[in-house]
Amino acid sequence: MNLYTIGFTKKNAETFFTFLRESDVKTLIDVRLNNVSQLAGFAKKNDLQFFLKELCGADYVHSPELAPTKEMLGAYKKGEIPWIAYEDKFLNLMSQRNIEKLITSSLLDNGCLLCSEHEPHLCHRSLVIQYLNEHSNLELTVKHLY
Repeated sequence: MNLYTIGFTKKNAETFFTFLRESDVKTLIDVRLNNVSQLAGFAKKNDLQFFLKELCGADYVHSPELAPTKEMLGAYKKGEIPWIAYEDKFLNLMSQRNIEKLITSSLLDNGCLLCSEHEPHLCHRSLVIQYLNEHSNLELTVKHLY
């Protein structure tokens, strides 16, 4: 099963939507806590819904159950906890939420996890994939778009 990830920072709209269209993404799965921030530019919920349908023939789904808590994310961004502690807390949170039971294979198949971070290695979208690979029967082939 093909699954993609993408961050919208350091990309203009043309690059962002070209990546999605060329990868044949069927559903953009927004894993951000805040999907309406003015700082998100073209990546605000309502804009994404429109552009995805018109430019890519894709759907948009907001999945806040795949996002960290505000407190957890804030502590990491402020430098109060290191990545390793953030990673542990977020993996435990996904376990408590039983995300493997909430997320369907049809949603993930040719889906793309969206967050703001440009690169995936220090972004929770990579932790979502790690968790699903370890706790579900899904065989995810992952490609990061950046």
